[in-house]
Amino acid sequence: MSLNLEQYVSEFSAQNINGEHLLQLDGSKLKALGMTSSQDRAVIKKKLKEMKASLEKARKAQEKMEKQREKLRKKEQEQLQRRSKKTDKCSSDATEGTNEQ
Repeated sequence: MSLNLEQYVSEFSAQNINGEHLLQLDGSKLKALGMTSSQDRAVIKKKLKEMKASLEKARKAQEKMEKQREKLRKKEQEQLQRRSKKTDKCSSDATEGTNEQ
């Protein structure tokens, strides 16, 4: 509707075309859905291409964030392990000092 293609809404609805299905449509599938105007198909295909690019960009950004989180988790785990080793060493040194006295 935002593309001024309201005339196709009823057919798309009747065929249960949702956002996910819409991204899978190509020119021939659009034509089969009753979109006879090549200009209308071109408008839809252009918008779909933009949407796919936007989705890909968002997916890559999400992957990047997940990698950064994982890297941070690993770094925190390493720091905890180092602290634990230091604590164990200090406890062990203190115990040895007590035993020597």
